[in-house]
Formats: sequence, structure tokens, C-alpha cells
Amino acid sequence: MRSMRSADVSSTLVPVILCGGAGSRLWPVSRAQYPKPFIRLDDGNSLLQKAFLRGAALPGVTDILTVTNRELFFLIEDEYREIKNSADQPINTSFILEPFCRNTAPAIAAACLKVFETHGEHAVLLVLAADHLISCHGAFNEAVARSCSLAQQGKLVTFGIQPTCPETGYGYIEARGDEVVRFVEKPRLETAKEYFSSGNFLWNSGMFCFQAGAMLKEMETHCPGILEGARHSMAQARKSAGKGFSEVKISAEAFSTVPDDSIDYAVMEKTKNAAVIACDIGWSDIGCWRSLGDLTPADENNNRICGDVFIQGSNGCTIKSDNRVVGAVGIENLIIIDTPDALLVAHKDKAQQVKNIYSQLKAQDHESHKLHQTAHRPWGTYTVLEEGAGFKIKRIVVKPQASLSLQMHHHRSEHWVVVSGKAKVINDTQEFVLRVNESTYIPAGHKHRLENNGREPLIMIEVQTGSYLGEDDIVRFEDVYGRVKCPA
Repeated sequence: MRSMRSADVSSTLVPVILCGGAGSRLWPVSRAQYPKPFIRLDDGNSLLQKAFLRGAALPGVTDILTVTNRELFFLIEDEYREIKNSADQPINTSFILEPFCRNTAPAIAAACLKVFETHGEHAVLLVLAADHLISCHGAFNEAVARSCSLAQQGKLVTFGIQPTCPETGYGYIEARGDEVVRFVEKPRLETAKEYFSSGNFLWNSGMFCFQAGAMLKEMETHCPGILEGARHSMAQARKSAGKGFSEVKISAEAFSTVPDDSIDYAVMEKTKNAAVIACDIGWSDIGCWRSLGDLTPADENNNRICGDVFIQGSNGCTIKSDNRVVGAVGIENLIIIDTPDALLVAHKDKAQQVKNIYSQLKAQDHESHKLHQTAHRPWGTYTVLEEGAGFKIKRIVVKPQASLSLQMHHHRSEHWVVVSGKAKVINDTQEFVLRVNESTYIPAGHKHRLENNGREPLIMIEVQTGSYLGEDDIVRFEDVYGRVKCPA
């Protein structure tokens, strides 16, 4: 392996959260720009927040590294900011921001390079998915302790989950004690029944534990192209740091050369150094509406209800509504998920096939595969209240001390009305302040910017009119969030 500087020979534990994927089986709540890790459970926390707190609660942990798409960075920051004070000790947060997905092997390679540089080759990475649920925290902590012990012996450890049924939606690991005999793809039902009855197979959880130096050595052997691409990308990346925070932003040009592959295929199925920890930790990957719905307590007819739902003569249904009243009469084993802009109706036996609807929407570039009616931005949120031919009405909320980019639109004009807070506005050559019940008109072609310099959220109504109202009709000139495209 290429020689790299080692900071020390400590065995620091660094949880690494991989936050990506579309969660297509959980559409319409999961969208490309608001994927599965951000889904809130009944206790108010998202799956991502639970992963963060899980890592932060481990003994001695002071740093958590998150690898994610840069489009999700500000949303993740908000999620962490909301719960960081709940951690048992102060936690430093670091980010590696990818321009697009290249699967888990490049993400883990980049994480290993960063942890190696910061903490040394003997530092242990605990790789966690942002969208898994683990309910037995004591058993999880014990499994992590066992995996760390093996990792400090140079092993690449994967977590195997004790099967509770012959599941066909997971990959399997054949195990002999801590030894990995082989990895197996998702099996057919008859094969899954054989695996389950044998007692020698575990579900492949997608969680890992290893020393930074040990994984980099294996990658040098088994996937040198991925490692070299990740090394080049990290070297060319833009880096920034502050108190308790660091960020590595990888460029699209550098990252485009990195091969796309999973860590299972690239390393774990090839290495002679793999080990497995069998554990029963209350794990679920929340892979579809059937498994997510099962987290809600059932009524006497095995219906699982969330929201303003009225049901009669129905059995075995999962029904969720964000704000509209839903009535259900005489139905069985259906999944009904109602959001402000999309409705899903599916039979429970076809829950895995919801991804096909998502794929159709994506192929047609339909907005509902990508965004919710309320879209999150670095500066706050906007909600589409109504739209029709030649107009769109939005509710815009700007966070305190935040600002939109200095921008211009070719095809639309905008009317702004402040309903709460105070807005600092740039409108062409003018700069002024708008208060509650005051408004301004911004013609197409005018440079403009909206800022909230106050301590409370700024809320305003925006009415757009024009021949084209797509979100891509934005030319940015200045942006505090780095969204201005540099000329080629």
C-alpha cells in the first residue's frame, strides 16, 4: 500500500454514517431530495437522527463522520442541530460531500482516507446506514464492542443479524463462529427457508467495523481503481473547518472517474480477512411500507393508522395521512399513504413493487419523485400552495440570519408579500426593507435577493406569473451556500 502519514497509533472509534439512496419503496414520503433517512417516526426523531444518537452514545466517541450527497448537506445539518444537545458528550461533526452517488465502496474509501489522516491508521471506523432502525441499544453496544476487538486484530467485521423468518429481501452471510464462509445474494423463498432452518446463515445488515489502515490495505489489493479515484478526489476536494466541524466537498470532475461499486462486491466478498458478528439487536432496514407500517401499534382488526383516518369493516390495512381526512370501508390488506401532493394505494403483498411507481415518475422527470410540496433549501423551505396555467403560489420560510442567492429569472415575474417577520430585499438597483403587510414586484430579468437578518423566521407569500415556472429557471450570481456554477 502507498505510504501515508499516520497521526498516531490510537484506537479511536469513529462512527461513519452513510446517508444516501432514494428509498424508492417508501414513496411518496421518501423522495430524491428528501429520502428515507429523513422520515420521522412516532417519537418525533428521524431515522438519521437515531443513527447519529446511536453512534454518539458509544463510549469514547467524540467525532461522527457523515458521507452524503452535497444536496442533502444543509438538511442533515438541521437534523443534527436539532438533537446534538441530546448526546451524552459534545460531538464534533465532519462531512464528506459527494457530487453524486458512487455506491458504498468509494464512500468508505473516502471515509477511511479522512479518518487515517485525522486519527491514524489504527483508528476504527464503525460504518452505519442512516436509514436503519435498531431497537435494542444494549445489545447493539455489546456487538460494537465485540466488533472493535476483532477490528483491532486487523479484521474487517460485518454485522450479521439473527434471522427471524425466511426473508427474501436481504442478502445472507454463511457463518462458522466469527468466520465468514461466504456471502449470498438475496435468495428465492425456498432457498431462504433452507438458510433459516439450517441456523448457519445471518442477514447481511450492511454495517461494518474495521481499522482505517486495514481497509485501505485490502482496497489496494482488491479494488485499487476505487481507492486511487477516492484518493485523487479527496486530494482535489475543497476543505473547510471550524470549531467542532469540518467539511470535504468533492468535485464532480474528480469523482466522475471513480468506479461505482458496493463495499460487499469490491472488498468483503474477496478478502481473506472478513469476520462476522452475529447479533440480535432489534434491527430493521425499514425497506418498504409493510415494515414501516408495522412500527405503528395495530388496532383490534390489525389496522395500523396514523393521521385523521376513519375506518369501518376493514382488516390488516396500513393507512397514513398527513393532513387530509381519509375514510376506508370494507377493504383488506391495503397500504394507503396520503401526502399533500401524492397518494399511494397498494396491496400489502406488493409493497416491494412501489419502487416501480417511483421509477416511472423518475423516467418521466415528474416533480413528485424528487420533491415534496414543501421543499427544503439551505435557507429554509418553500411550499407550493397552488399552481395552474401561468401562475404558482408559494409560502416561503427563511431561517433567521439566512438569505437566498442573488438571482434572476428569464421567464417569470414574482410578487412578494411579507406575512411575518422582516425582509431585506434587493430588487434590481434598489435595496429596502419589507415589513408585515408590505410587498414588492420583481419583473422577469431583474436581479433580486431576499434576506432575513432577524432572530425569528421570515414568512412570505410569493406569487409567480409567467410562461415557464420551473425551478430550473434560476440564474445565480452570488450565493453564500456555494450554489453558483463556475464558468467552464
